[in-house]
Amino acid sequence: MNRCGSQFCTLARKSGLGNPTASRVSTKSNQWPGSASTRSLSSPSEARVKHRNDLDTLVSVLEVSATKRDAKGYLQKYTSNKQKPKIKAATQTAQDTHVAQQQNTALAETLEVSQEPRNVAIVKIRAPQFVDDDILEGVAKTLTQLRTLGLLSIVVVDCGPDESRETYDTQALRFCEAIDSFSKPGSKILSEVIKGPGVSDGESPSILQTRSEVDDLGRLKLCLQHGLIPVVPSLSRKDDLSSTCPADAHQVVLTLTRYLTGMQFGAQHLEAGQEGGHFEKPVKIASVERIFVLDPLGGTPVPGRPGAAHRFVNLDQEYDTLLQQLMGPEGSPVARREFCKASATVHGSNLNMVKEALSVLPPTSSALITTPSAAATASNDYSSLNEQSMNAPTFGFDGMVTTRIRRNPLLHNLVTDKPVYSASLPYQRIRDGGFNGLDTGPSAAATLVKRGMPLTIFPNPRLSPWRPPQPGADRLRLTDNCIDLPRLVYLIEDSFNRKLDVDDYLRRVNENLAGVIIAGEYEGGAILTWEVPEGVDKETAYKEGRLVPYLDKFAVLKSRQGSGGVADIVFNAMTGDCFPGGVCWRSRKDNPVNKWYFERSTGVTQLQDSNWTMFWTTPGLDPRHATVRDYEKVCRGVEPSWADNKHILD
Repeated sequence: MNRCGSQFCTLARKSGLGNPTASRVSTKSNQWPGSASTRSLSSPSEARVKHRNDLDTLVSVLEVSATKRDAKGYLQKYTSNKQKPKIKAATQTAQDTHVAQQQNTALAETLEVSQEPRNVAIVKIRAPQFVDDDILEGVAKTLTQLRTLGLLSIVVVDCGPDESRETYDTQALRFCEAIDSFSKPGSKILSEVIKGPGVSDGESPSILQTRSEVDDLGRLKLCLQHGLIPVVPSLSRKDDLSSTCPADAHQVVLTLTRYLTGMQFGAQHLEAGQEGGHFEKPVKIASVERIFVLDPLGGTPVPGRPGAAHRFVNLDQEYDTLLQQLMGPEGSPVARREFCKASATVHGSNLNMVKEALSVLPPTSSALITTPSAAATASNDYSSLNEQSMNAPTFGFDGMVTTRIRRNPLLHNLVTDKPVYSASLPYQRIRDGGFNGLDTGPSAAATLVKRGMPLTIFPNPRLSPWRPPQPGADRLRLTDNCIDLPRLVYLIEDSFNRKLDVDDYLRRVNENLAGVIIAGEYEGGAILTWEVPEGVDKETAYKEGRLVPYLDKFAVLKSRQGSGGVADIVFNAMTGDCFPGGVCWRSRKDNPVNKWYFERSTGVTQLQDSNWTMFWTTPGLDPRHATVRDYEKVCRGVEPSWADNKHILD
């Protein structure tokens, strides 16, 4: 095992993993994330072997997918062993004993109620009857690995509205057999758990308006308690006397989401309130962490880029735009050269469904839209990485032979909460021969969807495109009322871990300001300026088109660095909406973020006799181009405005 794997193994052990003794003494809580109680194992030796295999799987996945920051976040969320407080009994007097018993009973009830529900993913697979056995088995294997890693799946089988009940039963059984062939505990078919209309009243299913409900007599909850993977055919019955018929699979997913999160206020609860005078509040059964949509059409397509899918969707910012691109302003599907109206409808429906589901889930939950073949990706084989590392060579950008590693998007997303490829990476870098030795085939065509955060850009580039301002014209300033300057200053100081000389900074930036990008509640942002190259006055620079678009500050709160895609959201807005023609910036030569900058730039050069590295995104420039020389003059000439006055080494 390499050094990185050793570090992950140590992290896993610190989180209480790989300790079969600790697992055997546990009672109610799940000893290993996603596994059944070890009481089902016939001997302690079998328990030790199982836990060793589980630990090996975990470390292998972490080695392939996770940074150390990712690994810590995953282990804290999915594998932490929370010790319950000890209950002390008083024995001095009978009265003390009675009081202690009452306190112990109340504490036990509190612990029972506050016990964290199991982490689950709702997995919807469309048209499994057309999926090859090998791919279906690969998907089943991935789901068992997810269970080992702490995420138990609930599978919704969607065969289509025109298929028979027999087809649904056959495909559900086929899926269960594939799951059961890998590990115990296996799976369980739940055929008649959805009650209500099979289709939604509106054009698109709504999680708050659907009249369907889960009526399963506790079978789903029992499956989750025993670590079984429930397989739910997308069938519904109108009432207790009706037979089941095909239902809208998206409505089934939303109904399950509402039920699991304790938001199902159906007829049975209303009747209980009317008859007994006591309203029984639904109980949260599970924590829905992921919605996985396995669709043969794959992730949400990018118009104008055949075969390309959005890697990350920030619903708060992009949903309306993406839906218009797919469905058109009139709400009807748009036929493009790269996809037909039917596929546009499916993509739009997938996007709407995950938006509805995520609207009632915590902000940390997310959805992943990809293909069954991507979900079945197993060429890593996560248990034999050393063997794989010797296979499938490919050529990197520098001509060196590298190893191509295929990442399963579901496993990668669970561990990192990120897409396989960062959303801000240029498509060209991913397409040209495999970026960083990773696979760029169908397995990478996945779209990660989050509720995300609002994005505010001053001035709005859709209303007023960012162009070089005429000298003396009115311009935006950081002191304008639309910008919360104290919060912006705090963002910069927290991100850079340095105090800003605010007065000096305002004097330098206010007259050159191009615009400001703010992500969320000042969780990330960028300040961009129009700079004049040394030796040229503003008037001449404007007339000759030599005003330089410059990234002056790029900041993300420490608490949001490496998570939530904040940096990607800001960077994409800068290069896509604000300065699509290109922008330049500089960074200290020893800045650890330089690798991230390098991957997203189209050019980079070291500024000799200085501590700066210069980057740019302007296409088609080589280091000797006149524009690059202007960039260099600006990057050398900008004076930092830190309170410690350490300008030279900044």
